[in-house]
Amino acid sequence: MDAVLIDSMGNDLTAVNAARVSFAKKKEVMDEKDQKLIRYLASHKHWTPFGHIMLQFRISAPIFVARQWYRHTVGFARNEESRRYISNTPNVYLPDYFRSKPEGSIKQGSAGVHDQSWAWKVNTSNVLDKCLELYDNMIADGVAPEQARMVLPQATETSWVETASLYAYARLCNERMQPDAQVEIRDLAEKVYNQCKVVAPVSWKELIYV
Repeated sequence: MDAVLIDSMGNDLTAVNAARVSFAKKKEVMDEKDQKLIRYLASHKHWTPFGHIMLQFRISAPIFVARQWYRHTVGFARNEESRRYISNTPNVYLPDYFRSKPEGSIKQGSAGVHDQSWAWKVNTSNVLDKCLELYDNMIADGVAPEQARMVLPQATETSWVETASLYAYARLCNERMQPDAQVEIRDLAEKVYNQCKVVAPVSWKELIYV
């Protein structure tokens, strides 16, 4: 999994000037008053000034993580690679270890390392290899990629370009970096988190509560 910042527009001063336009004012250099203004805006849920800071990422993740990520729709524009047109052998995701199901009535999440993690990892690796072999054989024999893709597992990595505002990414990270979020999506959110805070560090600090 990876998330690479490929473009951005705006910074902390962008949010400040968007807020100050109500008074027909514009700042050229950030100062302490502007930091206090950002803190005020964030704490009082005045999100629109942060909507003017935009970021674009190229993200890759296994399908089962991407589909969770895609549940965040408000403020996001995405274009994903399509295996209707791509027929090269894809990468697949294999975790370092498998986790146990949590105890009790909890229906989602996971606990610690499963006591048969190594065996499940070996079995999974074998199945993934078989899926890729079947896919490659179908492509080599002239099967249409749009049909051959049906044999690929949810562990298949996909890639997409995604653009959203700083505020939209703050909402996503605040939810997906919670302790009860799935480990894999937490890891992906952390990669985005670390790059957002470089673009607008003051705003990001005030928007994030995880």
